[in-house]
Amino acid sequence: MTPAPRTAQETTIATLTLRTGFEVELLAPAGSDRQVLADDLAARCGGRVRRSSHTDSEPSAVPGVGLFRHLSPAFDVVGPDGAPVARLVDDITIEADLAAAPRTPPGHRGWYRVLCDDARLLRLVERQVDPAAALPDVLAPVAALFGTVVELVGGAARVNDATGATVAVAMPLPGGRERPCEVITPPLARDHGAALDALLAPARALGFTVPVEAAVHLHVDGSPFRRPAAFANLVRLFGRWREPLWAALGTNPACRRLAPLPAELVALVERDAPATWADLAAAARGTGVTKYADVNLTQLVAARPARDTVEVRILPGSADAAEIVGRAALVERLLLRCLDDRPVPPPGADAARDPAGALAALAGIGA
Repeated sequence: MTPAPRTAQETTIATLTLRTGFEVELLAPAGSDRQVLADDLAARCGGRVRRSSHTDSEPSAVPGVGLFRHLSPAFDVVGPDGAPVARLVDDITIEADLAAAPRTPPGHRGWYRVLCDDARLLRLVERQVDPAAALPDVLAPVAALFGTVVELVGGAARVNDATGATVAVAMPLPGGRERPCEVITPPLARDHGAALDALLAPARALGFTVPVEAAVHLHVDGSPFRRPAAFANLVRLFGRWREPLWAALGTNPACRRLAPLPAELVALVERDAPATWADLAAAARGTGVTKYADVNLTQLVAARPARDTVEVRILPGSADAAEIVGRAALVERLLLRCLDDRPVPPPGADAARDPAGALAALAGIGA
């Protein structure tokens, strides 16, 4: 997929000041996998790779089970001092390129997924198992916890509880699923472009490409937006300016798991919203906010957030650090505008004619 062209604004403001984490979706070439990139990055920095598990979910084909949650192979690259360099994981939204190419047989390198139909059970399973264990052995600690044994059935491993209810199943990784590679950075406080390039240049050299459904996600610290005025502006920006943002950033229309903010949330901040943050966050949770929107506000309004970030999900896929930072810089300026207590206005007629220019004006670029 050819990345969208950079806007004039992106070429002039490509400097970031906020602590920002990036998620960049790539695809390994046929015959390769995300561990190849992890090993290369570790060798370059004199660090090492730690095997871990990545949690995700997907629709279930089993009657009566809406979702299967699973753990899949992930690789954490750490530097010589143990500091995180990058985390490489699967992304189940990456499908089109896999469907268009011959898939490897299931169980590449002996990799597998651990599946469960209960999020709480899966969190328990993850704490018990060794992600580097072989498939027949990985669920042994779980079986011991439930006082049962691991059953090996047709290449899979299963643990049931004493009543026969299935707790978890380990199955060979589906063919091709070793190739998607979401590169997750730690929060970067400075030299964002150089840090990204140190990850993406080696990926390009190894033949990694940008998949059809790719996106880049940005995570910024959430605490400044836990004020009613700032939160309302954040909702106004992504709720009212959706079309100009997509046009100016070149959002990938093939990207999955994007959606507008709930209309009820947009209406909430425009009427007499609760004056305290605790009350506003509780009201926002009742509007149906979801992770899979243009901006993920779930952690911002959660009563017990797992991470303290706002996640912007509408940057197009790219393997070029300068392109990513250029677009991220425009987003950053818009986020900083949200911290100004003056309400973000709705887009005017100029936003349809010149989306990038209207957003630059809103962000104060060139003022």
